[in-house]
Amino acid sequence: MSQLNSDHPRVAIVTGGSRGIGRQAASRLAAAGFAVVIGYAGNRDLAEAAVKEVTAAGGRAVAAQADVADEQAVAALFGTAESAYGGVDVVVHTAGRMSLSPIADLDLAELDALHRTNIRGTFVVAQQAARKVRPGGAIITFSTSQVGLATPNYGAYNASKGAVEAITLVLARELRGRDVTVNAVAPGPTATDLFLDGKDEETIARLAGLPPLERLGTPEDIAEVVAFLASPAGHWINGQVIRANGGII
Repeated sequence: MSQLNSDHPRVAIVTGGSRGIGRQAASRLAAAGFAVVIGYAGNRDLAEAAVKEVTAAGGRAVAAQADVADEQAVAALFGTAESAYGGVDVVVHTAGRMSLSPIADLDLAELDALHRTNIRGTFVVAQQAARKVRPGGAIITFSTSQVGLATPNYGAYNASKGAVEAITLVLARELRGRDVTVNAVAPGPTATDLFLDGKDEETIARLAGLPPLERLGTPEDIAEVVAFLASPAGHWINGQVIRANGGII
């Protein structure tokens, strides 16, 4: 795997890169020397703020809008990386949707929307990544530790993330001979806006007490896992689901 340098940086696409774990992952990869394409769904202001955060620290970044479930939009996202920086070495797919409800009560329209983003979106991004990522690169998807915890109200969400894990492990084997790794990161409770929204202090405290480390994860914690998997040091890790949850399971 080639070393990073200012003239020919390695290039990372981060979907969902305008906020939360994705934004922190983009910043962390930029700090490691990657040129970063920050993919976002709709909030351009947040995406541009993420770009400014990277460039203010001396890194390289551009923002590109894409619905991850739209194959033409995702192809254009990869095209942005190629035209701006010459190619793609790492893809970090953090974009996702969460809906919590008992299975008996969930509106099936919400189920369809959830699976369009989480399953189709992952498949579409993985498909482009499989075609475009250069040798020595990495593809990193996002699951959830809830797949193992099986907490009530997570049925639809867990079903979508179980599919993400299946796609990830199959793709790792399909890329035999390409020198490209494929792994999923599965965070536990992590203090992002998406996670904290709608939860009272008692619920947050209970969730923070689940790991033996007795705190919520942070976006920085997860970004360090991403940076490791994207680095030469993590290149022997392949076809795995990394439960980044402080030891819950």
